Amino acid sequence: MDDRKLAFFTAIEDQGGVIVKETPKFDLDLYIQNYKGRTRFERLLHIGRSSVPLCVDALTAAVQEAKAGSDILRYQMAVNSLFQAAPNEPEAILDKTWMESKEKENRDTTAHLQAELQSYKNNMIKESIRMGTEDLGKHFQSIGDVEAAMDSFWKMRTEVSSTEQLVDIGKLLVRVAIERRDWKSIGSHLKPLNMVNDSDPKAKALKTYSKIANGIAALGQERYKEAAFCFVEASSGVPPEIYNQIASPNDVAIYGGLLALATMDRHELQANLLDNDSFREFLQREPHIRRAITQFVNGRYAACIEILESYRPDYLLDIYLQKHVPKLYADIRTKSIVQYLKPFSCVRLDTMQKAFNGPGPSIEDELFTMIKDGKLNARIDAINKSITPISTDSRQQMQSKALQTLENYEKQALDRIRRMNIMAADLEVKGSRKPGGMNDISLSMTMDDTASLA
Repeated sequence: MDDRKLAFFTAIEDQGGVIVKETPKFDLDLYIQNYKGRTRFERLLHIGRSSVPLCVDALTAAVQEAKAGSDILRYQMAVNSLFQAAPNEPEAILDKTWMESKEKENRDTTAHLQAELQSYKNNMIKESIRMGTEDLGKHFQSIGDVEAAMDSFWKMRTEVSSTEQLVDIGKLLVRVAIERRDWKSIGSHLKPLNMVNDSDPKAKALKTYSKIANGIAALGQERYKEAAFCFVEASSGVPPEIYNQIASPNDVAIYGGLLALATMDRHELQANLLDNDSFREFLQREPHIRRAITQFVNGRYAACIEILESYRPDYLLDIYLQKHVPKLYADIRTKSIVQYLKPFSCVRLDTMQKAFNGPGPSIEDELFTMIKDGKLNARIDAINKSITPISTDSRQQMQSKALQTLENYEKQALDRIRRMNIMAADLEVKGSRKPGGMNDISLSMTMDDTASLA
């Protein structure tokens, strides 16, 4: 790494950014082809400011992507980042002529669309007002004024005349909300999509769009299990063009697989992912996720973690997943360790070291932290270097309950036999018997009975 790039990434790291030094497994050109719209630039800039190996290529592509659009601020951001990392690149110099020309073009287009919309309002043509407001909102979004875009799209709601138009407005609002990272509002924007009747030919596509958008919103709010079910319930039969402005089919597989591994047990993983024909189609695009899930379900936890660790650099370069990767990986690892210990009464620490850490740092500190945090119910023997799970096995509880039931039955049987013998001896039984025993039976015998017994 040269000095300029080192200084660039050092500054980003000082600001709290995540730096990925390993080379990811995906090809940048093939990766970005999965997307359309403004998310392409977001992803390229994110990769360029996070990945050391892909920095120059991603930022160069981001400059070209911005220049193909109308957002001058995005173009400046990409050029400034590229100049800091690689000042000798041709794209690292601001094209002021293009900026001035584009700024004038944007200003003229804004004035034209506003005048056109005002003309429609004066003529009170409802459909034209709706279309003019939509054109103006899309223009505002294309130049980077997302607040004005959101305001325009919101005003369209008063001009709708059909359910289809309401659905289109919902999708426009969702895209702007995702760009603003306004996760909480996404659910309300998606309501028109969820209300579409199942008999509608577009229902399947709209509900898949809704599931993916809801999943991204839930992920952003760290509601991981809810997000997992959203992605798992998406339909693989829907063309990617329906939702590729917010995510790709590969993203659905990765997000759904990782979130499910972190939040679902083995039975849920089998039922909701591996036995789910629709989601299995998504998993075919990311076979390593399918292998990791299969290994976890089959009890090969170390193999599952090893697969996921080999793809960590890729996931750290995702715009939605990056900040959640450490927690998701920690949750998956914790679940794996807990599940690994379940069948054993005692495990040596060196065995667990080989299974989970290899030649790395000792696993003893990690186990101690898990026990302290209440995530693992076990005791560590520091002298013999072993860990003993404190059994809460339901099988043992069932056996204890069965033994207790047997003792109660034996006691009641003896009480009944004793009572039968008393009755057979013509003894008089007085008083009431308390349920469950014969402890309070009071007996009285006649003088003849006493004499005969004597």
